[in-house]
Amino acid sequence: MAVLLDTALVVVFVAIGRRSHDEDAALLGFLVTLWPFLVGALAGWLVAAALRRPLAAVVPSGLVVWGASVLLGMVLRVLSGQGVQPSFVLVTAVVLGVFLVGWRAVASLVQRLRGRRSAA
Repeated sequence: MAVLLDTALVVVFVAIGRRSHDEDAALLGFLVTLWPFLVGALAGWLVAAALRRPLAAVVPSGLVVWGASVLLGMVLRVLSGQGVQPSFVLVTAVVLGVFLVGWRAVASLVQRLRGRRSAA
């Protein structure tokens, strides 16, 4: 489930970015923008799984997936000839951090609150 949610959020990130820059809605352009971040997320999921931690955990899984999505995503963009401006790197890091770490933090908080109710 975590992989599906992460994938959906990376897709949303790319869709918002392309829309905010008035880029065309062509599927090929969308996929060209998307693939580096999905490959980065995949690498993060593999590392998190190797650590034998739940993929829905904030630490380390959320941080690993987020970091890999941003870092590897940017490296792959450079290698594929796509633009990487400092402002883009910053926005990407913030938005993917909110998305990929944020949902895990909310889920963790909800789980803790449910645990308190059950104990009471």
